[in-house]
Amino acid sequence: MTKDKIVKFEEIALERTFLAIKPDGVQRGLVGEIIRRYEEKGFTLVGLKFLKVSRELAEQHYDVHRERPFFSGLVEFITSGPVVAMVWEGEGVVAAARKIIGATNPLSAEPGTIRGDFGINIGRNLIHGSDAIETAQREISLWFKEEELVSWQPTLTPWLHE
Repeated sequence: MTKDKIVKFEEIALERTFLAIKPDGVQRGLVGEIIRRYEEKGFTLVGLKFLKVSRELAEQHYDVHRERPFFSGLVEFITSGPVVAMVWEGEGVVAAARKIIGATNPLSAEPGTIRGDFGINIGRNLIHGSDAIETAQREISLWFKEEELVSWQPTLTPWLHE
C-alpha cells in the first residue's frame, strides 16, 4: 500500500447514521443478523449501546410525530424492552442503511431487506434508521455522547474503496 493510496482513503466523504434495533428485534434474537448485514456491506460500527430506553429519550426521539395519533404507541413500544442503539459510518451510509432496512411496512418490504425477511407487522418492524443526514445528526446526539463514538479505519478499507 502506498502512502498516496492511504491519503486517498482519508479523502472519502464519510457520513454517519443512527440505527436502533427495537425491542421486537432484540426479543427475536436478530441483533447479530442485523449487525452482520451492515458489517458485510462494508460499513464501520462506531457506536453501540444495549439499553432500556427512558420515556424522556423516547419522546425526544419521536418528537417529530408528537401530534400524530400513533405517537404514544411508538413511545410505549420503544420503552417496552431492551434496544440496541448503533452509529454506523461510511460512504452513503444513510441511504444505504435505509435500503438494507426496507419499507416501513414489512408486508411491502422487498425480500433481502431486514423487514422483508423478518418483519410481519408495521407496529413490529424490528429496526429504526435515520432518514436523512440531518436526522442522523440529531438522533446520534440524542443517543450518544461524542466521547462514546470511536473513529477508526478498518484494515479492509483499501478493499472497499479506490
